[in-house]
Amino acid sequence: MKKLLVHAAALVLGTVAASSSGLHAETTARPNIIFILADDLGYTDVATFGSKYNETPHIDQMAAQGVKFTQGYSCGPNCQPTRAALMSGQYGPRTGVYTVGGIDRFPWQTRPLRPVDNVVNLPLEKVTLAQTLKNAGYATAMFGKWHLGNGEAYHPSKRGFDEAIVSNGRHINFDTNPKVDVPKDAYLADFLTDRATDFIQRKKDGPFFLYLPHFGVHSPYEAKPELIARFKDKPAAGGHHSPVYAAMLASVDESVGRILKLLDDLKLAENTLVVFSSDNGGVGGYEREGIDGKGITDNAPLRGGKGMLYEGGVRVPYVFQWKGHIKPGQVNTSVINSVDLYPTLVELAGAKAPAVADQPLDGTSYVSELLHPGEKPSGRDAIFWHFPGYLGAGGDTWRTTPGGSIRQGDWKLIEFFEDGRRELYNLQADPGEKNNLAAQEPDRVKALHERLEVWRKEVKAPLPTANKPQDAKAGGKKGGKKKAKGDADAD
Repeated sequence: MKKLLVHAAALVLGTVAASSSGLHAETTARPNIIFILADDLGYTDVATFGSKYNETPHIDQMAAQGVKFTQGYSCGPNCQPTRAALMSGQYGPRTGVYTVGGIDRFPWQTRPLRPVDNVVNLPLEKVTLAQTLKNAGYATAMFGKWHLGNGEAYHPSKRGFDEAIVSNGRHINFDTNPKVDVPKDAYLADFLTDRATDFIQRKKDGPFFLYLPHFGVHSPYEAKPELIARFKDKPAAGGHHSPVYAAMLASVDESVGRILKLLDDLKLAENTLVVFSSDNGGVGGYEREGIDGKGITDNAPLRGGKGMLYEGGVRVPYVFQWKGHIKPGQVNTSVINSVDLYPTLVELAGAKAPAVADQPLDGTSYVSELLHPGEKPSGRDAIFWHFPGYLGAGGDTWRTTPGGSIRQGDWKLIEFFEDGRRELYNLQADPGEKNNLAAQEPDRVKALHERLEVWRKEVKAPLPTANKPQDAKAGGKKGGKKKAKGDADAD
């Protein structure tokens, strides 16, 4: 906290020195902030993170002009817990948001445990990142997928955003909340970007905070025909093979390009931090796990995909650009997490964080790392995941059963609550999590598990309770709704 306050004070006075690489000698106080979030975008889907099939020249340009973090993580293996963490600065046990929807979406009655009930609306007592920045004098706007509550009280326009239009569920013939005029045959990513660029132009005198959570590349898989045609005859590479998916990502990438160009045209690039990331891993990698997951992409060399606690489900691309302040062309291997965004932006904005007693922030600021390459974030020894529920797949297979995980240094421990099984991986040597070292490293397993249990007590993380298994057939009938094809909230 002392470090955060020192940095905040320095930024307000505009006296944070940059590194000796031709960057500005001083950081302009209160930079504009743009956070672009893709939906279901896998770690290796982006060209600069490994794809040889998908084309993302503008995201790649961001990385070339800034820094990419190769060990960035989401707070959950699916959508809602990550979004709650980004907006609250807290892990799921503090908000009650662990997954998407209620527990009866999947037939847990056939399993040994009853899931922990899930909160579907981010509690109103949580002070959102937008509220904090608005209180610091920022104009705020959000266009895209909110997914943190239904009903007027939970709409982003009531949670700190001066302007907010919510839209997800379809990429073509989409609805908006509130209802606004939409051009005929509009594609959602383009529409959201139109709104975003209009906001930037109107608020160019700043400071402003723009949150642009795209619905791409989430199902239903719908793309513009001219972009599909670009990839139609392109050979598959590294598990990436879908012209439609690549076209959807191309639209997200075009959005990034439009925003970066506008910042240059308005001469705002040197006073605007732009962040790009994803809410969870890509929809793929299931077949290798014996799961009927119907993947459309592949997170290889990472294991698994969306809905799993393996790296393919929680490791995501993270790219930062701030011309003149962040040294270009960096590759940073530090571990960062969704909960870190809140304290980072609070520090940059010179804002006042929520009172620790009311809303302790679980993350750590990485401002020093952004401005001074080589510095490592301090203030924590590990990051954590808590997923006390089930995520089904096709047939009788499951993407995950209740579990939790910890990463400390290069080591990652996953605990499965149904049978107490523990898996241990050295991510430096084995990022694909192929070699479970739990049997060879019992002392390390014990130490990591004890640290995980201490954290669960600190954040009051509830655990699933015993369930008397029912007949599988009966459980399937009683165990909740089948997800509808194209349902935006399905997973």
